[in-house]
Amino acid sequence: MREYAIAAIPADGIGPEVISAGLQVLEALERRCGDFRLKVEEFPWGSAHYRKTGVMMPADGLERLKPFDAIYFGAVGAPDVPDHVTLWGLRLPICQGFDQYANVRPTKILPGITPPLRDCGPGDLDWVIVRENSEGEYAGHGGRAHRGLPEEVATETAIFTRVGVTRIMRYAFRLAQARPRKLLTVVTKSNAQRHGMVMWDEIAEQVSQEFPDVTWDKMLVDAMTMRMVLKPGSLDTIVATNLHADILSDLAAALAGSLGVAPTGNIDPERRFPSMFEPIHGSAFDITGKGIANPVATFWTGAQMLEHLGEPAAAARLMHAVAQVTGAGILTPDLGGRATTREVTEAVCEAIRAGNA
Repeated sequence: MREYAIAAIPADGIGPEVISAGLQVLEALERRCGDFRLKVEEFPWGSAHYRKTGVMMPADGLERLKPFDAIYFGAVGAPDVPDHVTLWGLRLPICQGFDQYANVRPTKILPGITPPLRDCGPGDLDWVIVRENSEGEYAGHGGRAHRGLPEEVATETAIFTRVGVTRIMRYAFRLAQARPRKLLTVVTKSNAQRHGMVMWDEIAEQVSQEFPDVTWDKMLVDAMTMRMVLKPGSLDTIVATNLHADILSDLAAALAGSLGVAPTGNIDPERRFPSMFEPIHGSAFDITGKGIANPVATFWTGAQMLEHLGEPAAAARLMHAVAQVTGAGILTPDLGGRATTREVTEAVCEAIRAGNA
């Protein structure tokens, strides 16, 4: 019996609801497969912890997480806590502390979901966006001077290193090479950002020489938004900076139907530390406690986690069950349906138990 230690951090808003649903589905999958076990420990960190202690997680949080095989994360953010406090107090310290430099966000239109694009359905949009996750625009460098005065200055410095850009570019080319179309689009803004982005372009060209079987092209980020909407079939694997991919992946999720179906993995490809898997929809406090949060993104990110752990058959079984349920029209309100979080979860569990997945 293969056993994996999983740290669950439900955190804020709908995070506890969707992580609970995800763990329920993963348990059903364990029983159905019978050859692996997830040993889960939950950590009550987040905004509630901040209100009690003044910190989002304990000072020894990373040390406590380090022994785990993976982290299953809910969402971070609260109306009464500044966003920069919640983000820099929990999620980013984990991503940066464990050097999870590859943020991987698959996007495709699941059966039964009507996307906003005309004449676009399952099979017409199947992307993986690779986001540089350790530096770039979110490096945290900068500062403010003369606060509150008319001459106040704020700087936000993007950091691009040759090591950081090379490793994410190589990861993206490898991922594209492993996919059937062997197609990569490198997103840039080197016409306006003439230092870091020019280096980004130069390194893309250099790394491409290692992958002669991968077809690649380059797009300015503003033009990329148009291409995603007008020519989705022309894209497959995409690599972009921390900020650009953050924005483009939300657009991708909307084009696939909803943020509620969008997963992500924060990956340490060298496996020195645990990687972290989370839905990208955020804490969604407007629907917290209503029982209508879409758990599909959390199920999908659970499948990503299983793949990372070396359980591809279980991951495929889980995604097949999800596709069966969405294809049957069991959808939450964000997708135009009337199902609750619980109903979608139970339907996926039943599909797994029935052996149809």
